[in-house]
Amino acid sequence: MTQEQFTQLEIRNDTPPLRQDDSGAVRIGATRVLLELVIRAFEDGATPEAIVQRYPSTTLADIYAVIAYYLRHRALVERYLAERERQADALRQNIEARQGDLSEVRRRLLAQRNP
Repeated sequence: MTQEQFTQLEIRNDTPPLRQDDSGAVRIGATRVLLELVIRAFEDGATPEAIVQRYPSTTLADIYAVIAYYLRHRALVERYLAERERQADALRQNIEARQGDLSEVRRRLLAQRNP
């Protein structure tokens, strides 16, 4: 066979289907699914197919691409995830500080439900 008989495959470097929204959160493609949800599901042993079932607005190709990006840039993604966790903890602490102790409210609500 000659070289002309083989179909040439165009090799491309695809950009991962990730976008950062106005709040700084990284989302998958055009969906509202957060990067951390996909990565944590993958780390917990979910297959890409299972992740798509969990988040049906995503596509299988996008989930595979996101996981490939994560595996190639693990340290970078882990730093992002750690910062997101730090921000979530700070927000949680801020909310708890503003709300104060809600145990009395909880006790009254439970008492109303179970007279």
